Amino acid sequence: MSASAVPASGRRPAVAALLLARTVYAFNWYNVGAVLPFVGHAFGATTAELGIVLGAFLAGAGIFQVPAGIAALRWGNRRVSIVAIVVMGACCAASALAPSWEILAALRFGAGAGAAFFFAPALGLFASYYPEGRRGPIVGLFNSGFSIGSGVGLFVGALIGAEFGWAWALGIGGILLLALGAIAPFVLPRGGWEGAATSLSGAGRAARSVLRSRTIWGLALASTGLWAAFYETAQYFVEFVHAVHSGWSVALAAGLPTLMIVLEVPSGPFGGWLADRGVGVRGLLVGTGVVTAALVVAIPWVPLAGFWLLFPVLGVLDGMMWAVLYLVPTYLPETRGSGVSLGLALLNAINIFGGSALAIGFGFLAAGVGFTAAWVVAGGVAAALLPFCLGLPLARPSAGASGASSAGALPPG
Repeated sequence: MSASAVPASGRRPAVAALLLARTVYAFNWYNVGAVLPFVGHAFGATTAELGIVLGAFLAGAGIFQVPAGIAALRWGNRRVSIVAIVVMGACCAASALAPSWEILAALRFGAGAGAAFFFAPALGLFASYYPEGRRGPIVGLFNSGFSIGSGVGLFVGALIGAEFGWAWALGIGGILLLALGAIAPFVLPRGGWEGAATSLSGAGRAARSVLRSRTIWGLALASTGLWAAFYETAQYFVEFVHAVHSGWSVALAAGLPTLMIVLEVPSGPFGGWLADRGVGVRGLLVGTGVVTAALVVAIPWVPLAGFWLLFPVLGVLDGMMWAVLYLVPTYLPETRGSGVSLGLALLNAINIFGGSALAIGFGFLAAGVGFTAAWVVAGGVAAALLPFCLGLPLARPSAGASGASSAGALPPG
């Protein structure tokens, strides 16, 4: 079934279900961080051991990105997405019953694996319901769901943990995913890039051109420094304020990055809309990247009043950039159609592994030399990696193109 063959009446419940799943998926990324002190107290876990709990999820999410894309080639985006929702939901729900931090870490690894099998296939399915030239805003909307869920996970997760205990904060996210997994088979229409291979070996052969894509690798390397910069800004800012601006309240320090998350919600669809209108993708990526890098470098010298502008601008740039980045694989010749999930998975895997390594390095640099050097290096690395996207054979949809049409060349960035 092609994108144009999915009627609007069938798209609406499917889009709503996938967007809700994406939001709850993000809730389950961030709810652990919101209750980490309670988890540590319950299990007598050290900071390092709690770090393993947090890292286990990212490890699962990173390791299984490419296998998820290959699974989508073999069994289709719809089937893999539904199974992933159930697996992630089961692991998250079971996390509430974990008797030790070691078991919790293992379950979080499983939840991360489920997240990996959901992300790219679900986004591929989401995009497949719309023809070329109309996917930009919907891809941006899918990414906005992550911003909504992550903000709710941090804020509501902390409230639930404080009122009812950390187990409820973790368990409720898993229960919601399991409920969505039960509903999904009835609201997600069949078709939509359902898989091109009849065997695992066939899927492996079909995957080779995607895994060798110079464009995907270039986009991934160009954006890895920015992935790390946004992650560091969200995760380390409270600690930075505690060390450098001790007179500021914790609520203020946590509230400022929340502005960034909030502004990602409307800016994602807007960025996708710009890309669909023919605005140069290369220019959007490099432009947002350069400004982002400059703002990150400036953090040590920005006064309090300046952060009320800095974080909203970062949120707008973040939402636009990732919407554009995730839109590109839906139009590339080597990843269009059933290969889009693998292209997205490879892109995300490189970002997660490379960005996580840079974020760890940020922590060591801040502890050893100071936060000023750490922010300058973070912004510098983000800017230094941007040239990897220059000269790539990017493509965008031709005017009025369908999913089977050839893509036109991008205007110069």
